[in-house]
Amino acid sequence: MNRLAGFRLAVGLLTVVPVRPPAEIGRPQARTAMLVAPLAVLPVALAAGVAGWGAVWVGLPGLLAGLLAVAVLALGTRAMHLDGLADTTDGLGSGKDAARALEIMRRGDIGPMGTVALILALALQAVAAGAVLELRHGWLLLVVLVCLSRAALLFGCATGVPSARPDGLGALVAGSVPAPWAVLAGLLWFGLAGGVGLLVGQAWWLPLVGAALAAAACILLLRRCVRRFGGITGDVLGALVEVAATVLLVVAAAG
Repeated sequence: MNRLAGFRLAVGLLTVVPVRPPAEIGRPQARTAMLVAPLAVLPVALAAGVAGWGAVWVGLPGLLAGLLAVAVLALGTRAMHLDGLADTTDGLGSGKDAARALEIMRRGDIGPMGTVALILALALQAVAAGAVLELRHGWLLLVVLVCLSRAALLFGCATGVPSARPDGLGALVAGSVPAPWAVLAGLLWFGLAGGVGLLVGQAWWLPLVGAALAAAACILLLRRCVRRFGGITGDVLGALVEVAATVLLVVAAAG
């Protein structure tokens, strides 16, 4: 029952897909939600992949196809990961103490640093997604990479990572995933990315390099946020997802 409730929690948190919320939301449900996050986002990833494939099929340039796929992803996730990236960037760049930085992140407005981070992330993702979509079966690789990017949540929610606030999403999921489970789940998704990379004609090691670089970038960002804010927040988790997605797509496009 906890697994089903956790899956519904993941779908409700990470996508716009309508689901009945679980009757109880606690640590067991939060743990399951983070573990199945890559699977929960599959409907949105498929929609983005199909939209991008359709754009390429009708003859649109790859860049337009990539823009369309990124737009579908943003709409299908309420753009909340993008919002988290912008807020986290503003908090890190504010130069304020932890309490003031967290207050800046809690506000709904976006500062210049957050705006630049959004523009750069969306531009890189759109260009890279367009290049991926032009590969043979590239839409499938795009779907897998989008799902794999949500595995970044496992780093942010691993045991030992504290919450920066006593309430909110960060407090619910912080430390909820045992580290061995996070590593195992990550390895499974890395292996899937490698297999799909072979299917689209890339070197078998390229998706693995992308996954390793994405993991390294997320760990560095996570360590910085923990030192700066005292732990994670929902915004930090969103930033981890967007950083992972950007790195994965750029590396796949480079191949």
